[in-house]
This record gives sequence, structure tokens and C-alpha cells, in this order.
Amino acid sequence: MNTIATSQEIDRDRRRFLGSATAAAIIASFGLVDSGAAQPRNVAPNAIDSASHTSFASLKQIEAGLLNVGYAEAGPDDGPAVILLHGWPYDIYSFVDVTPRLASKGYRVIVPYLRGFGTTSFLSRGTVRNGQQSVVAVDIIALMDALKIQKAILAGFDWGARTANIVAALWPERCRGLVSVSGYLIGSQAANEAPLPPKAELAWWYQFYFATDRGRAGYNKYRRDFAKLIWQLASPQWNFDDAAFNRSAASFENPDHVDIVIHNYRWRIGLAKGESQYDELEKRLSASPVITVPTITMEGDSNGAPHPVDTSYRGKFSGKYEYRLITGGIGHNLPQEAPQEFAKAVIDVGTF
Repeated sequence: MNTIATSQEIDRDRRRFLGSATAAAIIASFGLVDSGAAQPRNVAPNAIDSASHTSFASLKQIEAGLLNVGYAEAGPDDGPAVILLHGWPYDIYSFVDVTPRLASKGYRVIVPYLRGFGTTSFLSRGTVRNGQQSVVAVDIIALMDALKIQKAILAGFDWGARTANIVAALWPERCRGLVSVSGYLIGSQAANEAPLPPKAELAWWYQFYFATDRGRAGYNKYRRDFAKLIWQLASPQWNFDDAAFNRSAASFENPDHVDIVIHNYRWRIGLAKGESQYDELEKRLSASPVITVPTITMEGDSNGAPHPVDTSYRGKFSGKYEYRLITGGIGHNLPQEAPQEFAKAVIDVGTF
């Protein structure tokens, strides 16, 4: 059974940086619906049960910014909006059990495929297949505009947590609250120039692999095997089955997937350039801006992926804040491994 320990109930000194060494301009509000101001309402009591879900009730497409975004949607159109953001190598199915829990409480839940995943595609062949951190956040602002969502709770893990962090930091007026697995993940190329101790560098082995032509070719050829290995290393106690993995692995067949992933990791360590139109956003992010919106950060007690210790980022959140450690062998893909706890955090942060 999974349990939650708040920051007042755990001994943080026991937690380590790595977990396991083996182991991404303010928008005018004209015409937008302020979904964040709405109050959730319960829907039919049979909308959700304790069984695991294997699909979404509704999958849609919408043009937003540079993309045609594929996304799942659930819940009432007039409910307070929640946007759930996945990471790599994962996809929207990380939230397949979170979504109905939130929808049953009256939330309008949006779960988009990030650029390079699933059914999300570029509108133009000429658009740079850019994976730098600010771009993914701009994608989410464009999606909110397209869906006429003025304000939402943003929640995610891995790339998705970083993206949610960035939206909350740069566009706080669009973010009602934040749920972020592994805390504060905004980075910069300058910060990534500093070498880490050898054990810490080992945990980033795939980043260095992707820096080579061999690594790019290897990921392209073995992307499913690669993703399964990351799942196993990042969540060593999660006994996912082939069906669960295959549902997500289909998203990695997106024709832009390899380009986006490789660019993302090469950009982080300065081996790939970003686009100049995002320079000002990256400059602001390089200053590690404080996040002012209400926030709950979360961590699994068996996260085998590189992640910061919670005490290292507490000062980056100046609004109402809570840290939750989820125990019971929970790894990196916290929403899929502990959907009840993740959904509760989303609901709770909306009351802060």
C-alpha cells in the first residue's frame, strides 16, 4: 500500500541526490474562459472505480501554435482546467488512471502528447525540430489559448514537470497551481557546464550516449528497447506489464520523436543550438526564477532516475507549498505508479 509523508513527517537527511546510480511573452486573455476560477462539481458516481484503465474516453486533435496537438480530454467543459504533462520516455498513458479520478470530481482534464510524441505533429515541414526547454512550455501556452483556457492547474513529471515549472515561473497568471514530481527542474546550458561527481554523471549515461552519432542511430533503431530499459532503471520496483508498456511505446513511433529527443539532450549540454526567438525566455530561465504559485512537489521513494533532493529546491517556491514523499516502492513514473496520490495532490493544490 502506498502512503504519503509530508515534509514535516519524514527525515529528509536519509534521501539522496540520485536514488539509484544505475539508473525540457504573456498571452492576451481576450476571448479566453477562466477555467481556473470555476469550481469542481461531482459527476455520476459510477464514473470511476478502483480498476486500472487502459484507454481514454476521448482523444482529440487541435491546431495550436506550431503544432497539431493530440490530446485526451475528460470531465465537464466548464470545470476547472487541469493539464497533465508527461515526460520521456513516457506518454499520456502515464495519466490513464489519474484522468478519470479528476474528471469524476468535476475537473476538465487535458492530457497532451508533447511535441515528438504520439499524434502530435508539426504544421510545417520547415519548422525546426527543437526540443529545448522553453519551446515545450510555449507549446502548452499555445494549447491553452487554442482550447480557450485562461488558467489551469499544471501537473507533471520528468519533461512534463520541467514544462509545468516553466509555465508557472514565466506565466504565473496562467497557472492556478502546480504539482511537480521531483520539484524544481528548470535548468540552463550555463548551469549544465559544471561537471558532476562520477557517480552522478553515471546516472546521465543516456545523455552522453545521445551526444554521439552512434547514440542517435542506436536510439532510432532500438527506441522501444531503450525506453523499456529506462522504465526499468527509473522505477526498479514497478512491475509494469507488456500491455502497459506497448500502449506508451506506440507514441515513440512519431516521425519527429528521435529528432526532438536528441535535440533536447544535446541542447542541455550545449552541443546543439536553440532558436534565437527563444533566447529571451532562456535568459530569464537561466536566472532560476522563483515560482510564486501554490505548489505541491512529490517524490517516489524508489525513484531510480537522477533527481534533486527536496531540501535543495525548497527556496525556489515562495507561495503556499507542500512536499510529499510517496512510499511503497514508487519510482520515477509517479502518476502511473501511484495515481491516487497524484490525483489527490492535484485536487489539494487547487484548495491552497
